[in-house]
Amino acid sequence: MRRGIVFLSISFTLLLGCAIGPMYHVKIDSISGVDADMKRKYILLSGLKDVHPNDLEFREYASYVEKALASAGYIRAGNFKDANIAIFLAYGIGDPKEHQYTYSLPVRGQTGVSSSTTYGTITSYGGYGTYHGTTTYTPTYGITGYTTHVGSYTSFFRFFILDAVDLEEYQRSDKVVQIWRTTVTSRGSSGDLRKVFPILVAAAKSYIGTDTGKQIEVTLTEDDKAVLEIKGLPK
Repeated sequence: MRRGIVFLSISFTLLLGCAIGPMYHVKIDSISGVDADMKRKYILLSGLKDVHPNDLEFREYASYVEKALASAGYIRAGNFKDANIAIFLAYGIGDPKEHQYTYSLPVRGQTGVSSSTTYGTITSYGGYGTYHGTTTYTPTYGITGYTTHVGSYTSFFRFFILDAVDLEEYQRSDKVVQIWRTTVTSRGSSGDLRKVFPILVAAAKSYIGTDTGKQIEVTLTEDDKAVLEIKGLPK
């Protein structure tokens, strides 16, 4: 009986997941220095070696990040001279990874007999008689066992990293001094980074430039209010 309950619970969870859309589990790990809050005027640059800030994909991702930075109180500077921090954006997606899992499905069959009914006739010949009868049984049905199956699925590792550097210190001494670093990761079935990226940013929005003290996890759907805000869509 317990296995039947577990199976029904899993089925309900799967149906509920289909109804509300896929869930994205995003991990955020952010660390910052003591004076991180003092510098808020930024320029956003590419943290990828071969990606120019004018690259179309970079500009799309940067637009999401800039919405999150604005909500956190950061101000976009028009040039290096007006900025006091440079934020480097790096992002990517890993190769597909195959996973296998096992699951059980119930097998239905006859589990017993609930009742029986007998019909018959008696024929007599003098002092002798014969009886002819038929008994009908009413079976009961239920789960008689389980079959084990093997399934598989593919997942992708998605991430982006924001690195903030003290631009005033760099201009003064040519030293690269890191002010804060926010790392955002997720693993899931979608290998489309353009689809997943605004969800990653929405999950990390409240933690960019802060010190989380540890890695935390945020779960969102594509229709979550925070995601729609990052995409600039009506809520």
